[in-house]
Amino acid sequence: MRPTSLSARVTLLLAIVCLLVLGGGAKLMDWRIDHELASHFHRGLLSQARALGDMAALEQEVPAGHAISRLPGGDSWYELRCDGAAPQRSDPPPPAAPQGWPDDPGPQPRFARLGHHERHLDSVRLSFPRPAGEDGARTTGLCRLLFVQDRRSLDQLMLAIDWILALGPLLAAAIALIAVPLVVRRGLRPIAALVERMRGIGPNAPGQRLAAIRLKELDPLVARFNDVLARMDDGLARERQFASGLAHETRTRLAELRALAEVEARYPSGRSTPELLAEIGSIGAELEATVTALLLLTRLQSGLERPQWQTLPLASWLERQLQRQHTTAAARGLTLASEGTPPAGLHTDPALLEVIVGNLLGNACAYAPAGDTVRLSVDAHGLVIDNAAPELTEADLASFGQRFWRKQLPHASHAGLGLALTAAAAQALGLALDFRLDPQQRLHATLDWHTVIAEECRTP
Repeated sequence: MRPTSLSARVTLLLAIVCLLVLGGGAKLMDWRIDHELASHFHRGLLSQARALGDMAALEQEVPAGHAISRLPGGDSWYELRCDGAAPQRSDPPPPAAPQGWPDDPGPQPRFARLGHHERHLDSVRLSFPRPAGEDGARTTGLCRLLFVQDRRSLDQLMLAIDWILALGPLLAAAIALIAVPLVVRRGLRPIAALVERMRGIGPNAPGQRLAAIRLKELDPLVARFNDVLARMDDGLARERQFASGLAHETRTRLAELRALAEVEARYPSGRSTPELLAEIGSIGAELEATVTALLLLTRLQSGLERPQWQTLPLASWLERQLQRQHTTAAARGLTLASEGTPPAGLHTDPALLEVIVGNLLGNACAYAPAGDTVRLSVDAHGLVIDNAAPELTEADLASFGQRFWRKQLPHASHAGLGLALTAAAAQALGLALDFRLDPQQRLHATLDWHTVIAEECRTP
């Protein structure tokens, strides 16, 4: 399907707006002009009719059947009927008369349009007291006057104005259809320039950004595009780091296996077969743990790993987690301390919660200085695990959760996936995980659970 042109859409919309706005304005102007012209014509018609009535009043003695001379112009007719007197008409008489004439006199002038073949006629009817006789005595009765005038010139003027007002919007729309595409294309040049500048930006050229165009409509678009580029660069950097770390971990374990096999083949160490198999198994277990962690991390981050919700008795569960770390803590001279009262029950996924708490406790026991105290504090709002971390800085906290990130390289048995798994599992459970360093250089890992539900609260 062919894409729609922006300039064509703007042109079409502008042409429609021109037709609607100018057409509506022209219609209003036409109505107003027609009304003013018709009013002016009726005022002239009434003035001539009253002048004719005054003339009839001045000519007090008009012989029966005598016709008052026609008004100048050749396009006016009249008929005068007075009570007790013969009718007086123009020569020739009016070509048409309104319905009801002369039997419907009224105090106010009455205007009417008359149809007569191809003529356009307007009429006015007047009634006034009959003029006095020769002796000066006022004669009772009324006079009724019908005055008719040809309005062809007025209709022609109105028609000419109608054409002018109708052609104005059409001419404006035609000009818009011709001129607007040129103007729009010129106005869209910054967008074309922006497209050209975007052409050279991509994954192979990280760090590039678009400069502000100084246009109110386009600068927000440029800012959003730069934000997308920043997120893309950050994602690519993480993916490159992930690929590099995965390759390093896999290559290291495979290189250990190959080196062990080649050394034993060329220079037998004399170790027993169970010892060699145990070392090979240990290397394989480390590689398997790395792959398993990566698979779980991928499933968590992609949403494939769904939590299996159930009520967990938290006190006994936390005690088991501490018991699992006693061997590591005793080997490094660490003290495990627990304080606080956990809630009776927690609605969670025990396996994912074990990933979180197990990794936090394991990291604390693995990286705390020898002889330190690893403290677990728990209450109804969450738990806090703190330990001394003299080598950590505030900048290191920003790297927590990144895959294959390790502060202490000598701990080769760790692949740097523990905190990444912890963050992903916390997100899957809807828990808030936070790390901070206090002034005494102790690391506090805080886990806030938002859906703590004790068993007694769940009982209906």
